[in-house]
Amino acid sequence: MILLVKLILAHLIGDFLVQPTRWVVHKQQHKLKSGYLYLHILIHGILAFVLVGESAFLIPAIVLALLHGVIDSLKLSFQTVATQRRWYIADQMLHFLVILGICTYWSEGEVLLNYPTDGFWIVFTGAVLLTKPASITIKNLISTWTPDTTPDDQSLQNAGNYIGMLERLFVFAFLITGHFDAVGLLLGAKSIFRFGDLTGNKDRKFTEYVLIGTLLSFGIAMITGGVAVWLLAELL
Repeated sequence: MILLVKLILAHLIGDFLVQPTRWVVHKQQHKLKSGYLYLHILIHGILAFVLVGESAFLIPAIVLALLHGVIDSLKLSFQTVATQRRWYIADQMLHFLVILGICTYWSEGEVLLNYPTDGFWIVFTGAVLLTKPASITIKNLISTWTPDTTPDDQSLQNAGNYIGMLERLFVFAFLITGHFDAVGLLLGAKSIFRFGDLTGNKDRKFTEYVLIGTLLSFGIAMITGGVAVWLLAELL
């Protein structure tokens, strides 16, 4: 498992810490003709080899670097301004799958044989539940109270939806790690941020609508977290 950690560290250093913004811009402009692309690939191979620290890992490090280059080349060739965010997510996911594949090969399958554990599936299922499924559920539960109009505060598109997902995931993480006091701090922090909007708004129905949604969001997260904690305890 430490091999997986080292290769992820090499990826983080190579993709984010030692890659200047001017390299990224140059690659986007010149695509496969950019010399920085090939320097970037070389750096990834060197980082992987050095961090693993085994001479026998030279060939896997070269393969890892070459596959990194293929993925980056595909992204540079096909992404547009409109699809840049989607290509970034796909790019990082593919890099992780390559790293996982290299680790599985190097450890003769032990990475996939020993993982995921039962505990992983419990946590992962709870996390998935608290994203879009919970958002849709909350929206349907409070649909009967949806105000006819909402204040025009020029908020970001779908910002409220993503904020709800993040707060539920935070609550879930706090509960399964035993940091119960942090849940209260998160709820308090959100209340402070929302206080100005709610007091400034004269529409009482909208205020009540927001409060019901917030309490439902935290309630679902706490129930899910509680069930996950109980299931994890049963595994011990």
